[in-house]
Amino acid sequence: MTVPVRQQALFWGATAAIFFLLLWGLGNVILPFIVGSAIAYFLDPVADRIERWGLSRTAATVIISVVALLGFILLAMVVIPLLARQLAQLINDAPTILNQLQTYIVGFFPNTLEADSVFRDTMTALGRAIQARGGELASSLLSSAISVINWIVFLVVVPVVAFYMLLDWDHMVARIDEALPLEHRETVREIARDIDKVLAGFVRGQVLVCAIMGVYYSTGLILAGLQFGLIVGAIAGFVTFIPYVGALIGGALALGLALYQFWGDWLHVGAVALIFALGQFTEGNIITPRLVGKSVGLHPVWLLFALSAMGTLFGFVGMLVAVPVAASIGVLMRFMMGRYRASVYYRGNPADLARASGGRDEG
Repeated sequence: MTVPVRQQALFWGATAAIFFLLLWGLGNVILPFIVGSAIAYFLDPVADRIERWGLSRTAATVIISVVALLGFILLAMVVIPLLARQLAQLINDAPTILNQLQTYIVGFFPNTLEADSVFRDTMTALGRAIQARGGELASSLLSSAISVINWIVFLVVVPVVAFYMLLDWDHMVARIDEALPLEHRETVREIARDIDKVLAGFVRGQVLVCAIMGVYYSTGLILAGLQFGLIVGAIAGFVTFIPYVGALIGGALALGLALYQFWGDWLHVGAVALIFALGQFTEGNIITPRLVGKSVGLHPVWLLFALSAMGTLFGFVGMLVAVPVAASIGVLMRFMMGRYRASVYYRGNPADLARASGGRDEG
């Protein structure tokens, strides 16, 4: 006997409500498990490819874990300390940089730095605020993160969860598939494939794009001689997932610092501008189309709204699950729109349409 649509809607609505309640109530507890599961999902295609080379799933998981561990050690020993050092130096040098900016501006607009000038007061206050609050903000964010996440437990649990989830991923997916209701199994599979396609195209692809562009910008700016090249490149790469914003923010920051450092040496300033121009062209025309695809069904505005809403409602955990939730909702909405367009509510009653068409023909 077919279950009425109303009962099905109530059942799945209650399931979604329970999920969000658990997310809200157990956010800090389940955070390591969400992160570990996300890592396993991200690395599952890599494990599948290694298996196709003739190795077992266990061997593939061990190889991936060893490589990931070596990468983490490299980051912890080399990259992260350099980023922290450059960030602290940039905060300390902010007043000097802003004063130099004032000097450049007053050369073109002498009236901006008069004693009662709003611009002068704003720039002076901004420089002092960055110097006074920058380090405080960074330390408060770090201490807040440590207070929310027990880093000792987090750093131990996440790799363990990721390892076992990656090891048993295909088995778990098969068990979930067996538990799908028979009446709607094919429909659920179709929706799940669409969600996986969006997530694979956006999450996996965009993470790779951000990493590639971050390495490119950092390396290019360091080679160009920019003093804060590493931190600027990291910032530009991190926000690359928002179209044009990464290049805009990173480019503006890099050009501003280049003008401060290389004023008069227009060859170096032009080199910095060229790095971002080439990066934007390559990212938009080669890297993103290949790794992400031109149509993954996840609009940047919808993504930003999901991140803001989930972060406000569920904190840091909500931001972590915002992308999969946004992708799932987007796929479900497209599925429902397809059903709506095929229904009588959109097309109308065929008999009524035939009568209306016949009446027009007779007229």
